Amino acid sequence: MAGTELVFGTYAADKPTATVKKYQPFLSFLAKRMSEELREPVTIRLKIAKEYEEGIRQLASGEVDFSRFGPASYVHVMKENPGVRIIAMESQNGQKRFKGVIVVHSDSTVQSVTDLAGLSFAFGDELSTIGRYLAQEYLLEAGISSADLLEFAYLGRHDLVGEAVGAGKYTAGALKESTYKKLVAKGVPIRVLASFDNVTKPWLASPEMPAEVLEAMRKVMLSSENEEIVRRISKNGFLLGDDHDYDIIRRAMERSLAF
Repeated sequence: MAGTELVFGTYAADKPTATVKKYQPFLSFLAKRMSEELREPVTIRLKIAKEYEEGIRQLASGEVDFSRFGPASYVHVMKENPGVRIIAMESQNGQKRFKGVIVVHSDSTVQSVTDLAGLSFAFGDELSTIGRYLAQEYLLEAGISSADLLEFAYLGRHDLVGEAVGAGKYTAGALKESTYKKLVAKGVPIRVLASFDNVTKPWLASPEMPAEVLEAMRKVMLSSENEEIVRRISKNGFLLGDDHDYDIIRRAMERSLAF
């Protein structure tokens, strides 16, 4: 029996070693359940792209079979190859929304986002949903554009943004709430200035993935919320996803052009 060999692709939003540790148990679980479902051996290999852009290209070109992306990367990959399909979306307490935060140093005198005029700001990756698009939309709504900031920079990973603000290198920065909590637990001196809604991550299939393989994967993912291994990836399992779930992200990406 030849079986099915799949390559799972993601990009290093955290340290690569942490990425492997995070995904490997879930991918083994997925392969085992899919083997039962398809009645043939399924193996899954992990491939980590260094940057968002490379990860997007790998899925669009079919170099990897399926991926876990942030919402903005999903919007980008659909522009490159509209044949990409949503397998499932991650669930946050049965919902498809969670928080991004703008943080400042614990001792900062800044009380609201409007106070950031003339000060510095750290964004994440240039293609990051929270680290760029949603944060810039939020700043624009508060009347702050790039011209109003003393300086701003794109630092890449969420943890680097929080650490830079904690070290006093930037007045404020945008990152996901879960990373913020981890950094505070580690003693990084930052506090939340503002928060905004984000959409949970989609798991995506390349245009080349056979329909029966996609269906088996979706079935396993949608019925797995009580599994401990799954909780490490998505606390409350998965939900069926639709392209329209990401309309608020498309809007933020368009509006951030004015930043």
